[in-house]
Amino acid sequence: MTKHNNVVPNGHFKKHWQNYVKTWFNQPARKTSEELKKAVKIFPHPTAGPLRPLVHGQTLKYNMKVRAGRGFSLEELKAAGIPKKLAPTISISVDHRQKNRSLESLQANVQRLKTYKAKLVVFPRRARKAKAGDSTPEELATATQVQGQYMPVVLEKPTVELVKITDEMKSFKAYNKLRVERTNERHVGGC
Repeated sequence: MTKHNNVVPNGHFKKHWQNYVKTWFNQPARKTSEELKKAVKIFPHPTAGPLRPLVHGQTLKYNMKVRAGRGFSLEELKAAGIPKKLAPTISISVDHRQKNRSLESLQANVQRLKTYKAKLVVFPRRARKAKAGDSTPEELATATQVQGQYMPVVLEKPTVELVKITDEMKSFKAYNKLRVERTNERHVGGC
């Protein structure tokens, strides 16, 4: 017999909770089918969305890293010879607020735009009426939709220079040198 004035145990343990659980195992397959639907809908545009510029991260911590930005500046588009109204129609993102503060990034993004423009296949709005700037029928026949990231941001790997180890390097006592320098720093200005 239990002691003290406790609650009388009456656990409801036969609820068959497994019957009431909603599973989501079909989510990966659903995602794939949704991506396919989107690709068909936006054909012939790249599936990953419009082309984005290369920008440097903000603050001292991240400014050495290059990432994809919001959109190309109007100056970059002008330098690449692409009208700002045409750019969104050929899957190039535009950000009118973006300012170019360095010549290197401006040139890199202009080069990126020129490379994209060279590979671009422009479909005519009407099948029978081709306008200036549209691709040739041969190019249209071989054109395919780009799946995944197009011209992704690739970070340059730093190169390591190999050096032969000399006798001088082997005989150098790094710990002793550090201790001596630390002592010298502590005693600077002493009499």
